[in-house]
Amino acid sequence: ISEPELVGEWLKGIVQGAEESDCPVPGGEIGDVASVIKGLTEGKGFDLVVASVGEVSKENIITGTTIQPGDIVVGLQSSGVHSNGISLVRKVLFKEWGGKYEPFDVPDGFDREIVYEALEPTKIYVKPFLNITKAVNVKGAIHITGDAYVKFDRFMKYSPDIGFEFSNFKPHPIFELIQNSAPESGGEITDEEMLKTFNMGWGFGVIVNKKD
Repeated sequence: ISEPELVGEWLKGIVQGAEESDCPVPGGEIGDVASVIKGLTEGKGFDLVVASVGEVSKENIITGTTIQPGDIVVGLQSSGVHSNGISLVRKVLFKEWGGKYEPFDVPDGFDREIVYEALEPTKIYVKPFLNITKAVNVKGAIHITGDAYVKFDRFMKYSPDIGFEFSNFKPHPIFELIQNSAPESGGEITDEEMLKTFNMGWGFGVIVNKKD
């Protein structure tokens, strides 16, 4: 590897993530990020994807089969875009890919450069979530990554006669910027598409009884 200093920084990030989640990193996986691997400079693209494994006793598995009408979905705030939809973010926001801004532009309403807004590290929810499970009965849990809110459809396969209504979003300003900037890059992103692609301010969802 030609740039050990850069790889060293990546590895520091992996170690920090492993410590935050209290998880081992025994291997990796394949990420569908061809445009990232290609890179901006010929021969300089690189992708580093790692995976964690763990075990849970059968009685502690959260199956989503006990969800009832009237239960509440609580969203844990995301730290920003996270990794979902990042290729679309690049196309819409950055001139390099046909968007509106240079990386170090500060759009109206923002207090830092747009590149840092887009690349804000993903929040890790392992420890906060485990604390929640100790305090209340968690009926369902969703990590809102790829496919975003479409993931809630899966619960409807396991718990009959339920659906989901989301009425209390407070998205980060970058999501509005993405949607409003899309027409300038030759496209449009509907509200429905935003909810299928982006976390819209929630990084994790927990379903509990109303009293909890």
